[in-house]
Amino acid sequence: MVQIDISYQGELRCQAVHGPTGQTLTTDAPVATRGKGEHFSPTDLVAAALGTCIATIVAGLADRENIDLAGMKITVAKEMAPAPQRHIGKLVTRITMPCSLTEQQKAKFERAAHLCPVHESLRPDIEMPIEFIYP
Repeated sequence: MVQIDISYQGELRCQAVHGPTGQTLTTDAPVATRGKGEHFSPTDLVAAALGTCIATIVAGLADRENIDLAGMKITVAKEMAPAPQRHIGKLVTRITMPCSLTEQQKAKFERAAHLCPVHESLRPDIEMPIEFIYP
């Protein structure tokens, strides 16, 4: 179990403390919803969690296969769905691989990306396409 302690700071801002390490992060509501927008929003953190989870899973597989993925880049574009209840509607992930791979290796990495725990934890109605770009 990992505990995250969150304190509301006022003005739609929160501070979260990671129990095991004491590391902190701050969130703001976006300007569009009356926040300051000076930090990640909570839904931005979901997009960041998806991208970093995929990076971790793919890099772990590469490590086991003795493939160096230093320089891999991942972008996640988040789109909100406005109705009936505001929620994340789409998370488009683009992974730029730094090296050439065989077709078999590509299939392994692409399968692994879709099995990251964050991807598996999100609502099934959120569109989550993942695109790999190879040199």
